[in-house]
Amino acid sequence: MLYYLSEVGKYLHEVFIDQFDWWVALGFVAQFMFTMRFVVQWIASEKAQRSVIPFAFWTFSLGGGSLLLVYALYKRDPVFIAGQALSIFIYLRNLQFALRERRANRAVT
Repeated sequence: MLYYLSEVGKYLHEVFIDQFDWWVALGFVAQFMFTMRFVVQWIASEKAQRSVIPFAFWTFSLGGGSLLLVYALYKRDPVFIAGQALSIFIYLRNLQFALRERRANRAVT
């Protein structure tokens, strides 16, 4: 059992300490932004007592997705690149819809 704990410790040290550089830091920032989109969505939904997707959700999606795409390009991961590139298009389109709705709501009030 002690052997396995030692091996897990070595693995975690290699992954989180030995390999740490600015690209990994960028990846963590991107992942944090990506996670925040769900946090703001959850808070907005709890507040409204219904499912809500706030503007900040799409903003964090675009920011986190863009940074993750940069990270994926650096890592040369074709699956990650393809997924993030398509997602960025979707986030931009949803931001466009959200901005259009905001403008329409301002015009009405």
